[in-house]
Amino acid sequence: MACQTPAKIEETPSISPSTTFPYEEWTIEQVHTAFKNGDLSITQLTQAYLDRIAAIDDSGPTLNSVIQINPDALDIAKTLDKEWQAGNLRGPLHGIPILLKDNLDTHDKMETTAGSRAMIGSKPLTDSWVAAKLRNAGAVIIGKANLSEWANFRGQKSSSGWSGVGGQTHNPYIIDRNPCGSSSGSGVAVSANLAMLAIGTETNGSIVCPSSANGIVGIKPTVGLLSRSGIIPISFTQDTPGPMARTVRDAAICLGTMVGVDEKDSKTKASVGKSHQDYTQYLKADGLKGKRIGLYKKPFGKMEEVDKLTMRAVAYMQSQGVEIIEIEEIFDPEARKASFEVMLFEYKDGLNNYFASLGAKAPIKNLEALIAFNQQDPIEMDFYNQEYLEMAQAKGDLDSEDYKNALATMAKLSQTEGIDRVMDEHQLDAIIAPTGSPAWKTDHKNGDKFHIGSSSPAAMSGYPNITLPMGFIDELPVGLSFFGRAWSEPVLLEIVYAYEQGTKYRKAPKFLEK
Repeated sequence: MACQTPAKIEETPSISPSTTFPYEEWTIEQVHTAFKNGDLSITQLTQAYLDRIAAIDDSGPTLNSVIQINPDALDIAKTLDKEWQAGNLRGPLHGIPILLKDNLDTHDKMETTAGSRAMIGSKPLTDSWVAAKLRNAGAVIIGKANLSEWANFRGQKSSSGWSGVGGQTHNPYIIDRNPCGSSSGSGVAVSANLAMLAIGTETNGSIVCPSSANGIVGIKPTVGLLSRSGIIPISFTQDTPGPMARTVRDAAICLGTMVGVDEKDSKTKASVGKSHQDYTQYLKADGLKGKRIGLYKKPFGKMEEVDKLTMRAVAYMQSQGVEIIEIEEIFDPEARKASFEVMLFEYKDGLNNYFASLGAKAPIKNLEALIAFNQQDPIEMDFYNQEYLEMAQAKGDLDSEDYKNALATMAKLSQTEGIDRVMDEHQLDAIIAPTGSPAWKTDHKNGDKFHIGSSSPAAMSGYPNITLPMGFIDELPVGLSFFGRAWSEPVLLEIVYAYEQGTKYRKAPKFLEK
């Protein structure tokens, strides 16, 4: 599977039955047990996932979630097999197949494109922090996942999961439905059992929305818990990578492998004394007991079925000893305007710095050149524009008073007078809200149809947000979000693990036609 094939907007594919997969819904613990017992090798597991991708991503249901395969995947697996047999385990992800969203740099035979045809052939000079940490933990990076091009911050009326390089990613539950984004391929691949784990990135909703739409667990950490170096950026203030998995435990294991202070990302300095290499210690079956949780009502009233699922979740938590406090508002609406302004300024600065990091062989030298490329390309501008790129290009530098004022306003309204205020007033351990609506039909004429969303409070404040399945509406999964204060991943994991273990709403997709 190569990046060089131009992608076009295709019709919804026809369905053929998926092949039997012996490792469907397996967890890290199950795989490691099989390794220990000699029932399975890392090479066998890696080959099985590669075959699975070929069977139902490239053909069959044609999910189109994987944009590139790592040509060295099997060689890496063979090396890890030898290390396992010698008793030299690298870390808690030893031998675990994983996909990276294609805006994370890898210094190997794969490209890093952000889904843009302008970036075909781009070979980063080093691994991203995340890729390096995952390799050190023993993961087998089997490929890159498709995404909403430029992490869905290119232009208006975009369709989540579409990129000029990869085409349109499809939802595995009902194929003509949208996967949400921008970590679309990451969410679809994990849900469809094309990888055990995937890494997504979020600026606002790009981990939690595709996790919700694809029926999996997604962790959007506190900004600074994980380094963003080597990740194609949108916003220095809001961007973060995070794990996407089928279970809370697997997501927690993955999260702990990526923490640390990176001198290339100043935000990570704040994580000292607040990060943990083992988040599984916080997974408690009785983690709901005695908690005070705010119910954020702003997303209510837009879809009755989602409201009912949320209230069912509330009733369950109350039965487990949770006190629920209703919250009408978290932040002043002006925070959204400030956030958008910050994103535009930081986008221009971040992209130009990223292009410079690629050295002399960078296919695109700056944002201005990217805009010019898109204007001449026959595919990139086929159904939606690049207004956000153009708006960013029109901004000044980060010394601008407009930028500084917007940054200060966003921090004040989303943090001090936002989540922190609400949680202090009501003495809350967490806040919950429906993550989103069921997946809508993909529409390349009119773009996405976000009926419900709750990601902004955590996204704009830079605070953690974890989503996991809370049920289904007409065969489509819907997620429930848990968010809270900065660095509150431990208490959030306590809560979501207990909820998951008590409800277990996750179920594998059926690849339905409609």
